[in-house]
Amino acid sequence: MSDPSHPRRAPRPNPARPARAARPVKPGGTASKPDPVGGPQTAAKGERIAKALARAGVASRRDAEKIVLQGRVTVNGKRIDSPALNVTARDRITLDGKALAEPEGPRLWLYHKPSGLVTTTRDEKGRKTVFDALPADMPRVVSIGRLDLNSEGLLLLTNDGDIKRRLELPSTGWVRKYRVRIKGSPLDPQFDPLRKGITVDGERFQPMAVTLDRQQGANAWLTVALREGRNREIRRAMDSIGMTVNRLIRVSYGPFQLSDLAPGAVEEVKPRVMRDQLGLGSGGEAVAKPKPKRTRRPAGPRKGA
Repeated sequence: MSDPSHPRRAPRPNPARPARAARPVKPGGTASKPDPVGGPQTAAKGERIAKALARAGVASRRDAEKIVLQGRVTVNGKRIDSPALNVTARDRITLDGKALAEPEGPRLWLYHKPSGLVTTTRDEKGRKTVFDALPADMPRVVSIGRLDLNSEGLLLLTNDGDIKRRLELPSTGWVRKYRVRIKGSPLDPQFDPLRKGITVDGERFQPMAVTLDRQQGANAWLTVALREGRNREIRRAMDSIGMTVNRLIRVSYGPFQLSDLAPGAVEEVKPRVMRDQLGLGSGGEAVAKPKPKRTRRPAGPRKGA
């Protein structure tokens, strides 16, 4: 008779009995789940539909999710209305009835936006857009941030929506610098409210670095640097302290400089520079920079020995 106080051993698996099927995982998990469009897929083998659209240069991932919710995307011939779907390279994806372009490696361009162009793909007022003015041999691209109609200077363009999203996030911390011309003859202390941070129409603007460069006739030139790019932020902030901006030129965005790039010209950033500045792997994924190795001091006699 067995001793009831003795712990029982776990039952040995019976090779003749089939293994119990794994319990399905909720969307967003890593186990297989039924695909409403095709066969079972796993997160390890695919990616979210919004990410696939972003990598194809359609839009940022957040905007791509909105496009899916609008019912404009089909996968394998079936219209989808939820971004909670993983797809693989074998799936046939269309947007507005057109096949999605094969994603290529991430690319980045510097563009000198002239004044008078809007930074949108479509304009309800029929105004000419930045994308209308790009060279015909350019692939489909999206802008990283915006410059308003009357602003000019450096605009970054990319074919990868994920890069767009990353570089627009305030957490990226990249400084945007502008050359700003204002009407009048201001004194340096007048810009102190902007340096401390200011609230305009209920919207809080972070502190700006403002330098009064020179007076030129009836106008003054400033250099303004900020880390966020809110809608018409510099113009609105200047207006709140009684200054009127009559010219605004973005001269840098993070490590990228406008330099002597002519208005309307486009220049592609070299892949090596992209890897160094954006921290991208060979497939375009973000990678952590390796930490420097610690150097050990050579062994020697201890003090007092």
